[in-house]
Amino acid sequence: QVQLVESGGGLVQAGGSLRLSCAASGRTFSSYAMGWFRQVSGKEREFVAVISWSGGDTLYADSVKGRFTISRDNAKNTVYLQMNSLKPEDTAVYYCAASSRIATIREAFSWGQGTQVTVSS
Repeated sequence: QVQLVESGGGLVQAGGSLRLSCAASGRTFSSYAMGWFRQVSGKEREFVAVISWSGGDTLYADSVKGRFTISRDNAKNTVYLQMNSLKPEDTAVYYCAASSRIATIREAFSWGQGTQVTVSS
């Protein structure tokens, strides 16, 4: 199994930027697809982005396309989410997740504890 720990959340004004990080334990990080999800209290968890094990393939939710960028550094066992042009509706708890492949990211076998992102208007 892999353990995931997110960091980098915080309070930012609309139009600002944040970079989230997700550090993974385990020697097989480079074999997993990694994703980011977000959840607002009382609502379902929402897919944000996913990246393949090599970093060569990425997918984004339409709501963040062109503003968010997912990347990974397999040497550091870390996946990132660069968030630009933030909007108040991006406010949520952000979670990273690990899966065997991109297609199954919504059924991820490991989840982080989440990091709060708050965007003020």
